[in-house]
Amino acid sequence: MKKSLFTGLLFFCFSFANLIYGQEMAIQESNFYEVDKIQEIKLSFIEENWQYLLDTLRKNGNRFLIGNAKINGKKYQNVGVQIVDDRAFQPEKKRNDLLIKLNLIDRVQNHEGYQTIHLSSARRDPSMIREVLGFEIARSYFPAPQANYAKVSINDDYYGLLVNVENIDKKFLEQNFGDSDGSFFKAEPNLYPDPPAICNNEVYGSLYEEKNVRCYMDNYKMRSEFGWDELMKLTQLLNNDVENIDKKLNVDLTLWMLAFNNVLVNLGSYSGKISENYFLYQSADGRFNPILWDLNLSFGSLKNTGTGSDLNLQEMHRMSPLLHSENLSKPLISKLLSDESRKKVYLSHIRSITQDWIVSGKYLERAEALQRLIQMDVSNDPNKFYNWDQFKGNIKQTVGKKSKIPGIEELMYERGRYLKKEKSLAVFPPKFIAQEVMKRERLSNKKIKSYQFQVEVSKYTKKVDVFYRYEGERNFKQITLLDNGKSNDGRAGDNIFGGELKPKTSAVPLEYYLRAENASLMSFEPSDYNFKTYKVNLTELN
Repeated sequence: MKKSLFTGLLFFCFSFANLIYGQEMAIQESNFYEVDKIQEIKLSFIEENWQYLLDTLRKNGNRFLIGNAKINGKKYQNVGVQIVDDRAFQPEKKRNDLLIKLNLIDRVQNHEGYQTIHLSSARRDPSMIREVLGFEIARSYFPAPQANYAKVSINDDYYGLLVNVENIDKKFLEQNFGDSDGSFFKAEPNLYPDPPAICNNEVYGSLYEEKNVRCYMDNYKMRSEFGWDELMKLTQLLNNDVENIDKKLNVDLTLWMLAFNNVLVNLGSYSGKISENYFLYQSADGRFNPILWDLNLSFGSLKNTGTGSDLNLQEMHRMSPLLHSENLSKPLISKLLSDESRKKVYLSHIRSITQDWIVSGKYLERAEALQRLIQMDVSNDPNKFYNWDQFKGNIKQTVGKKSKIPGIEELMYERGRYLKKEKSLAVFPPKFIAQEVMKRERLSNKKIKSYQFQVEVSKYTKKVDVFYRYEGERNFKQITLLDNGKSNDGRAGDNIFGGELKPKTSAVPLEYYLRAENASLMSFEPSDYNFKTYKVNLTELN
């Protein structure tokens, strides 16, 4: 690999021309969750006192009221509707979170493949954009629900503009993790428990180790038919043998979720006081995968970290990226970040989100675009929680004298400035200059029998790794490239790293992504490696 600018550019273009993105894990948004399109959902019940019945069913077992639905003009009969059982429930109010089960009676009935529809009332979000924007940011990096808006009417009366959030169900699990039969939990702490004396107090859904399964039952809801033993094994390993936690936990996905929570001051989450609003799904490889949920309280709408009183605006601006890193009651953070390599990955994820979305101003552009999309329907909503001035104003400024829900820009502009300058994030991560898998030389009779990597990176890069798998596999393995002059890498110390991978079979394509590391941070190529990888096979190299 020559180091002239021309050759470097030529090499870089060659690399991208001959390696294509593998997108087996990329989730294409359906029309029903197209972000910039408002859905229309019309519900009808034969009972005129449907509001009283929904409230009553919610209070007495959370059962369904049977009715009909029309979604974007398509009719569905005998669907189940219920008010979602959460702390935002407002008795005798028209506007609550709703759950619609299209397949409650007709087991195969669905809309574009979706059988369950979750509609959020955005109770603590005057701007009406927190969930939709938050999930859009998350999906840039890791699997998270799709979300947009739905105009909902009941018995021909406008119920309200609600946030339409993809349900975490069998369809979501299969699309993102390849199966749906594993142990499945939601962190949903009971704030008024009467646990056995052996249980730890106020650890909520933090994955703190307990000795009695009854203690877990107060803080997690099991969504599968089994799994308490597996959840206990996860907490035992996390709290006592974190070096081997990769066997039971998708660590990188966890670090993405934690980085997201920190940057967006999303404290109605694991990173807040109660360690709630996330799912854990154990896929076929035996590892638990965390899944974000309920971003209504993101962007500083909830302000308590579990230590001291609520944060004020300035404290949220300067909330440490290493929040809870020494808090043993938050082992998902403190235990994982006790390892310097994992800490680097976490900080690199924080920097990526901060630079891509916050410092760039992209978050504000999207926030304003979302408000323009929904402003007419919000204005006409008879059951909205906030008035027009509060809706429009919450992009820029705080709403409310008691709850004080900060303006999106008011919070994130200064938070971005703080994180950009914060010592652990101010350094530049490694930069990928060029990368290639070597092809057979023209007119050569010598066939390529292995994958020979060459990766050129910026100065001061200490390490380059290739994460690879063969098509059809779920998990990646890892090899480390070297810059020693002996590994298909040019001269020693020339910032070109090389290495060789012997194929399992020449017929199966190889998928891979790259990670480069310097003294402080890491970089990934492609940056959205959870959805896209490079793909190559020996046939095209020859």
